[in-house]
Amino acid sequence: MPSVSPAGRMPGAATPSSVESMPESMLRRPATPAERRQDAWLAAGLFVAAMLSTALGSVSGIYNGDHPDLPWGLLYSAAMTVPLAFRRRYPMTALIVVSVAFFVGVSSRIPELYVGNVALFVGMYTVGAWVSDRRRAALVRIMLIVAMFVWLMISIFQTAASSEDGLSQEGPFSPFAAFAMIQFLVNVAFFGGAYLFGERAYTGAMERTALEERTAELERERERTAAQAVALDRVRIARELHDVVAHHVSAMGVQAGAARTVLERDPDAARTALTGVESSARQALTELRQLLETLRTPETDAPGGSTVRLDALPDLVAHANENGLPTTLSVVGDPVPTPELVQVNLYRIAQEALTNARRHGGPGASADVRLRYAVDAVELEVSNEGRGPISGRAGLGLVGMRERATSSGGTLEARARPRGGFLVRVRVPLSQAVPA
Repeated sequence: MPSVSPAGRMPGAATPSSVESMPESMLRRPATPAERRQDAWLAAGLFVAAMLSTALGSVSGIYNGDHPDLPWGLLYSAAMTVPLAFRRRYPMTALIVVSVAFFVGVSSRIPELYVGNVALFVGMYTVGAWVSDRRRAALVRIMLIVAMFVWLMISIFQTAASSEDGLSQEGPFSPFAAFAMIQFLVNVAFFGGAYLFGERAYTGAMERTALEERTAELERERERTAAQAVALDRVRIARELHDVVAHHVSAMGVQAGAARTVLERDPDAARTALTGVESSARQALTELRQLLETLRTPETDAPGGSTVRLDALPDLVAHANENGLPTTLSVVGDPVPTPELVQVNLYRIAQEALTNARRHGGPGASADVRLRYAVDAVELEVSNEGRGPISGRAGLGLVGMRERATSSGGTLEARARPRGGFLVRVRVPLSQAVPA
């Protein structure tokens, strides 16, 4: 820190700069109203301390009583401390004003020895901690430090040439040389500390800002992920309800129509059809109950959940035969381990394809279900004979089948056949073990 030389001189200096426009990510956030109020209180406290220090220094006889009157000390105190009230808004301007006031006050022998040093330290620290243009911040502080040490060397030289110092200059390391070395080392520690503390404060502030930005981005990502999860759950629920309800309601409609047709001339056949309606209704309720239990239970292995798999395809084909759609099933290749999600999705695709064949195939329609196992994939093909879909617009059933194929990592082909009917083919690759 600047201190009194044997001849009663104290060194100090300053230099100007301003903030240029920079990318927002590199800018330090502006000072908050609370921080500005703290600066005002700091300036007020230092002003009172500076006036007390000036008054006490005057009474104690610093500079042997050779100093300006007390009003000049009051003006010096204000010039040293008032700029600190704006130190975060105009850091380089505040440092320049404080440095000039310090130089003038010390040169004029104002009897104040301590608060000026504190104000100079705070000003230099603030430039390092709050100026976003790091090159200008470094330039201002380095120029100030260089000017300070030039002033210090000049003061020591003037003191050495003067006969008023009172310290012996005899010997290779005289008391005067020791005092000059102390002055040099103290100033190195003073300005080096202000410089390094300011740098560290700026780095910490930027790290906190980056952390806050990352935290905000993570929060936004969490909200987006939660919204996407809700949307995916809604799609999954809609898809499951469509597959379960549409399949059984379609079968019930066919059976009810058959019962109505033969009700008067063949009561037994009508009774059989109505029994099929009842069976389909019960099965639909059972599957809906399983679906709801699966949705309500967070564990994937919850008892009572949906358990449809590829080994249930024979029952699905038998149900289609019982409800007026002659259907055959053929399995090609030896079964290979298949993920449960893939099995459920393939079963539902087959179920929806048969439902569409029954609804749109027309009289005399028939269907064929083929399940092929390969080493690296499983393929399901459902084709039907009969007329193709009347509407060219894809319904919810086709949309659901595509979603199921995509969620399993596979591809879906759905198209009308040239000779009549419709073809649905889905192929799902099976992941292979990755060699170590």
